Amino acid sequence: MPNESVDLVYVDPPFNTGKSQQGAAAKYEDAWPTMEAYIRWIRPRVEQVHRVLKPTGSLLLHCDWRGSHHLRLLLDDVFGPDRFVNELIWSYGLGGSSPRRFARKHDTILFYSRTDVYFFQPPMVPATSARMRGQLKKAGDILDIPSLNNMAAERTGYPTQKPLALLEMLISACCPEGGRVADFCCGSGTTLIAAKRLGRPFVGCDVSDDAVRMTEERLGSV
Repeated sequence: MPNESVDLVYVDPPFNTGKSQQGAAAKYEDAWPTMEAYIRWIRPRVEQVHRVLKPTGSLLLHCDWRGSHHLRLLLDDVFGPDRFVNELIWSYGLGGSSPRRFARKHDTILFYSRTDVYFFQPPMVPATSARMRGQLKKAGDILDIPSLNNMAAERTGYPTQKPLALLEMLISACCPEGGRVADFCCGSGTTLIAAKRLGRPFVGCDVSDDAVRMTEERLGSV
């Protein structure tokens, strides 16, 4: 892709869970021998993201507890620590409980900007206080959006599929109208579907033939 040609990159790469991610319609391998090997794999991809972002562009990198602290150091190195904007918490309400720890019920989305001049439009969400009942307020850095249950109409059978509501909120907040959205690990295509629904041009790719096929089919029905 040309230099400085994208307004927003959202990427939900493999998390290095150490196992194969299996769904009803697709699967992918998600294992590296060490965290160092995983970071070596993702570094050149982050560097390419930095290259294609416009000066006003931003990156949203989706990760979990395994890699978030390693990835933040990587992003500090590639983008610069002063380009960190937010650590967003996607609280999805599901997750395995354990007698040895608190239940893990969130992912992390690291928000970095290309420069100190970047687009941001705060999302508005329903207020929860009695004083502001029925009004809207600016969203905080905890995004309380349910994950997809087994009966969700938008579920495709792709493992680790994210909900449209999450991507529509992120794109609306971090990409201007008419701005280009990119997702280089597009999976089931949710980012591209959300961009199309919001009227943003988009580009996506994935190493999985299943992912590309599923994304094309979903885009054709939007």
